Amino acid sequence: MESGAVKQHCKEIARCNQRGGRMLSVVDLVETGTMSRDMAAYSLAAIGGGASFMVGAVPGGAGKTTVMGALLNFVPADVPLRPADGERALTRAGQTEGGRACYICHEIGAGPYYAYLWDALLRRYFRLPAAGHMLATNLHADTLQQAQAQICDDNGVPLAEFRRVNLFYGLRVGNGGRFCHRPRTYRTPHGLGCANDRRRARVSDCRPVASAWLPHVQR
Repeated sequence: MESGAVKQHCKEIARCNQRGGRMLSVVDLVETGTMSRDMAAYSLAAIGGGASFMVGAVPGGAGKTTVMGALLNFVPADVPLRPADGERALTRAGQTEGGRACYICHEIGAGPYYAYLWDALLRRYFRLPAAGHMLATNLHADTLQQAQAQICDDNGVPLAEFRRVNLFYGLRVGNGGRFCHRPRTYRTPHGLGCANDRRRARVSDCRPVASAWLPHVQR
C-alpha cells in the first residue's frame, strides 16, 4: 500500500472516532484481553480474504466502533475504505467503474449522523456485496438474532442480502453477560472498561452470519 493510500486508510478509520484519542489496533485489543489471539488470527484470515463484518452490542459506548476500527486494518491492501455517507456514496458504489471497496456504515441507526444508515438507504447498502464490495458496520444488537431482526424485520433487508455480511462480532461488557448502562469506554491494562462501574469489555463471540461460510469461534 503506497503512502497516499495508507493516509487515506487511516483517515477513514479516524472518521469513525467518536470519543477522541487514537483508535486502537488489534494488537492493543489482544494485549489488553479484549480479543483473543485465536480470534485475531481468524479475523485476519477472514477479513483479509474479503469477509464483510458487523460488530454488535446493545449499550452505547461498549466499544463497537473501537473494535470495528481495529478490524478495518485487516481489509486487503488493494481495497480502499470508503464511508457509506448517504445516497450519493451508495449510488457511486453501485457503479462498477470505481473498483472494489469496503464501505463503512458508522452505525445502523436512524439518527441524523455521518454515515448512519436506516430504511431505504440501509437496503441499498446491503446490496453492495452483489457488486463486489465489502461491508463493515456496527449496531445496537447483542446477538446475531437481534441483528437479523433489526436489519431484516425493521428495515426490510432481504435475508439473502443480510447473509452476505459474513461475520458478526458480539461485544460483552462485564461478567456473566451483564451489561453496563450506557458506559463510556476507556483503555486500561486489563482491556476496554466502563467508566460507570469499571467492568471490562471483550469480544466474546465471532459468529458466521451464514452457517456454512466459516467455523464459529468463541473466546
